[in-house]
Order: sequence, then structure tokens, then C-alpha cells
Amino acid sequence: MNFNTFYKNLQTRTAKNTGAGLVAFGRLLARLQHPQNQYKIIHVAGTNGKGTVCTLLAHTLTCAGYETGLFISPHLISPTERIQLNGQSISEADFCQAVQTVLAAEQEPLNFFEVLTAAALVYFAVQQAKYVVLETGLGGRKDPTNIGTPVLAIISAIGLDHTRVLGSTLSQISAEKAGIMKPGVPVLCGDTTPEAARVLEQTAITQRAPLTWVKEGVPFYEYAYDFVNGFTTLHTADRTEWDLHLLGSNQTQNACLVYHAARQLGVPENAIQTAFETVRLPGRFERIKKDNTTFILDGAHNPQAMQGLLHFWQKTPYALQKPTLLCGFMKDKDFKQMLSLLTPHFARVIITVPPAARGATAEDFDEWLRVPHITFEPNYRAAISLARKEPVVLCTGSFYLVGAVHELIV
Repeated sequence: MNFNTFYKNLQTRTAKNTGAGLVAFGRLLARLQHPQNQYKIIHVAGTNGKGTVCTLLAHTLTCAGYETGLFISPHLISPTERIQLNGQSISEADFCQAVQTVLAAEQEPLNFFEVLTAAALVYFAVQQAKYVVLETGLGGRKDPTNIGTPVLAIISAIGLDHTRVLGSTLSQISAEKAGIMKPGVPVLCGDTTPEAARVLEQTAITQRAPLTWVKEGVPFYEYAYDFVNGFTTLHTADRTEWDLHLLGSNQTQNACLVYHAARQLGVPENAIQTAFETVRLPGRFERIKKDNTTFILDGAHNPQAMQGLLHFWQKTPYALQKPTLLCGFMKDKDFKQMLSLLTPHFARVIITVPPAARGATAEDFDEWLRVPHITFEPNYRAAISLARKEPVVLCTGSFYLVGAVHELIV
């Protein structure tokens, strides 16, 4: 069986069952000899920014000389990107081996994400990782990553997403994210709304978890941008300059979170600075020049993230170059609100269907397809061909679409 077939078979588990649940997942890990207890875990939750925080923090720990595991989702090109050691994706052979080890210990039926989480935990134990950075898949409280006792918990920006599962208010969603807090374990929280902050503070008190709020300006302020090379210049209070190899509306906040996390873990400043300068994060305001077209790829996929993307977009030179929007969304996202935010800023809009089972199709868009400057092309490859006739294209709305574009143009 080749790798693609193996992975497709694994994906069918989501449709077949809702998963074993956290208690049964703990029993599975016991049968696997508790791999999560063999390294130090940093657990990260949040609506937006958590993937960036995880990747940047893992890279920082690697630059400091530690064997560092990283578990993130989704992937852009290959499922192996979800499980990384020292910035390198797991091999297809090791991916299959880790999954098969998990399935051999399965008693209660596991869903797709539970299998992947357990496989990552097993792989990191085999590789003798010192630190492992775990990104929650959904929420936090009931997520399979919410196992063991981390050395540090981080909660990035909180907004409305996955409302059918996590709740329809910021308080409800914050309670799910706050579920990763553990007694006595320090927690860093990014700047958020007063409604969300009240829930996080109360949970921290209940759990007796030392809580530190991290806001932009401590220690970094964004100062300038290099849009060609993808750098943000950060300033500290004493005007020291740091280069961050990321662009975007919340990257300075993310950098502040990672800085505080790294310092709490004992990482020296020179390693943090090296990590900031050398991090690579495809699909987050990533610029790719292909022939005569400049593509900007960004995986924003909920209204809060889209507002941040548009706020930053207005600071760029691309906003003045008659840009085209190439977008696609998942059915379970608030894509109509995202389109309302996006469409006024683009002379031409191309909507397509991302290469995923949950991709929103023509019947989902209703009146939007009657707007004069909007073109609907269901075949994403054909949509990309249309976009390549334009000078500047922003591609957003779904990591599945961003990944497909990235694979075709790079």
C-alpha cells in the first residue's frame, strides 16, 4: 500500500465514529507506555495564531540546541508536515510505522485526529525529544492533545470559530480553550477581549495556574516591513531592532508570546533572535512570484483572522496594484461574512472549491455569484489558471486552497 492510499484510509475514520474520547484516549496511551511522559510538553490553544506560535516556539527551542518535536494541523502539502522533529517532517515510513503502532494498541475506536495525536506522541518518544510543542486540534478541554502535565500552556488570540462544537459566545469558546490549564502549570495568554479574559482569569484562579498576560509592546513593537523578503522589523523599548521572518497583522503579538515562553523555558536571547530571523512558515502571508504574477498566500479562514488580514493588507503596496482575490472556503465556516469583508477591496474576485470534502460549492454562495465582479470556477486548478493572468493575487479562505496553490506554483 502506498502512502497516499494509507493516509486516505486513515482519513475515513472521522466519518465512521466520533472518537474514543479523552478518558479512553488516556487508556490507549497507557497501553503505549505513556509516551507523553517522556518529554516536556508545551501545550498551545487559541482560535488564531496558535500554529504560528507553535512553529516559531519549536524552531526557537531547536535553535537553542534541544531535540524538539512539533505537532500541528492542518498541513499544506503533505500530511507528514503535521509531525516534525527539529523542523523536519516525519518520513512517510516513520509516519506509517507510528500509526500502525497506535492501531495495534487500539481497543476503543479512535477517530482520525486521535490516531494522529497518538502517533505523534509515540514518534517523539522513540526519537527521544527533549521538548514537544503540541497544537490543539479543536478547542482544548476535550482535545486529545490535552493529556499529561505540560511544563507550560499558551493561549493565543480567541475568536468565534467552530461555534457548532465549541459554543456561540466568546465566553463559551474561552472556557473550552482554558481547559488546557493545569494545576500549578504556568500559562501565557495573548491579548483578548474583556469577555474572554474574565473566563481565562477565573479558570486560572480555579486551577491555581500562574497566569501572565502578554501584550504587544512587551517586549516588541512592530516598526517596519520588508514585503519582498518577508520580514517584519521589531523594536524593543530601548530601540533595539529584531528581524522577524514573518509578516501579518498579529505576528508581533505572536512574537511576544514566543519570546516570553522561550525565556520562561530558559532559552537565551541570542537563540530566540536567531530563530526569529530564520523561521519559515508557508501559507502565512507568504509572497511567491510566479512569472508575471505575485501571489500572496494566507490561510485566514474565519472572520477574526480575515479582519486581521485585511487590516494588514491595507499597509502593503499590493493593495494599490489592482489586486485580484482568489478564495475558497469550508462549508462549516462563516464564509458569507468573510466575503462581505473581502469583496470591497478587490476589483476581481475568483471563488473556487478547495480540494477537500467539506469545500463550499456553488449552491452555498447564493446571491454572491450574481455580483458582477465575482467569478465562480469550481475547479481549483482552472481557477488558479485564471488568477495567473493577473498581476497581484491574494489567495485566502482555506488552508486546503492555499496548500493547493502553493503546490502548483512553487
